[in-house]
Parts: sequence; structure tokens; C-alpha cells
Amino acid sequence: MAPRTAGNLVVRARGVRRAFGPTPVLDGVDLDIAGGEVVALLGGSGSGKSTLLRILAGLDAAATGEFAVPAQHAVVFQEHRLLPWKRVIDNVGLGVSDRSRCTDALAEVGLADRARAWPVELSGGQAQRVAFARALAREPSVLLLDEPFGALDALTRLRMQQLFGRLRARHGFAALLVTHDVEEALLLTDRALVLDRGVIAADLPVELDHPRAPDRPGFGALRRRLLDLLGVPAVV
Repeated sequence: MAPRTAGNLVVRARGVRRAFGPTPVLDGVDLDIAGGEVVALLGGSGSGKSTLLRILAGLDAAATGEFAVPAQHAVVFQEHRLLPWKRVIDNVGLGVSDRSRCTDALAEVGLADRARAWPVELSGGQAQRVAFARALAREPSVLLLDEPFGALDALTRLRMQQLFGRLRARHGFAALLVTHDVEEALLLTDRALVLDRGVIAADLPVELDHPRAPDRPGFGALRRRLLDLLGVPAVV
């Protein structure tokens, strides 16, 4: 990963603030993401992770501060948010004029044969793969991911993490991944950020060789360090 410089940043935020009533949730967040860099955002429930992602996606007009994200970005939520009255191919093609990009994206996520299916006919994992295909069809330089695997069973989640790794290697997009899962953060990203008390309280480089797995050298020590940063005590 190249060093982050002003010239290669695809996401830049300075002093982002958001309050709900009298309660500040974000209190001056600064964030940089370079082209091709995948960054995890972790923190306790209610720390503002999803709020920050929605702000960067342009979905929260009440936020203040400076933030810039390329127009060529896509968002994947925990819920697939497919339109039930549209077939799979039409869900992928929302806002995309080039139909071939939609069929190519479905093939990349292994669902070329489900293009004419209705969302109700899909499993949870298949529906989330369609959500990723919908994002890919927009050819994004940045993906904004709000716990995209959080609602899946453990085996499907593992398969989706592996799919994400393959897509990232193939397309080279940057991404901000909101997650509660420490192992997921270490498996998939280049840096792990901890959001606490409205600011980025820690920025941990994830310097592990690929392919990664929890039993590989260095993984356990980095996991313990990240848990410490999150305030999770060691199990005695």
C-alpha cells in the first residue's frame, strides 16, 4: 500500500460533527483513505460508526465539517435492500445504463444463473451477493460497507469475506468497512480505526501477509492489541 498523501486520497474528512438533539455522536472526526486502501471502522454500539458512513455516503445532510468522497462510490448495507418487485438483474441495474456491466457483475459474484429470479427466491447469502453485484456494476472507486456480512450465518459470512477479498484483488477499489467483528477487520483490511467518544481514538496498521487466517503468525497478537484498543479485557 502506497503512503497516504494528499494526491492519492479518495476519502478525506476533517472535523466531521453530528449530534442528535443535545447528544453529540461525532465530535470532530478526521479520516483519510487512499486509493485501493481498505479500512475497518470499529467501536462500541452507539459510537457513531454507521452515522459516519451515512455522512460520507451523502445520506445525512445535518452533519457539519468537511468531507469529500468520489461521486463514483457505492454503498452496501447489512440489509440487502433489494426491491422485491424487480428481478435480480433489474435490481443490479438500478441507475446503470450499460446492461453488460450488470451481467458481468452477477457473474463475478457467482449468480449469473439467477439474473431472472425474484429477490424472494434468494437465500440471505445470495441476496447479499446481489447487493455487491449492484455496487460493482457502478464501477466504484470507493465502497462504503455498513456491516455487510452481519446478518449472515457463520459459514455464509466466511464465504462472503472470501468473495470480498477476491473482488478487492480484482478491482482495486478502496473501502470503508464498518464492523463489530475484530477478526473480520484483521482478515480483510489494511488499517483498523477505533471510534470512541466521537473521534478516531486509534489507528492500527494491519501488517499481515496474505492469505490471512486466525492461526497465521502475528494474527493473535494483533487481535489482542485491537481488543485492548476497544477496551475488551483479556479472558483469564
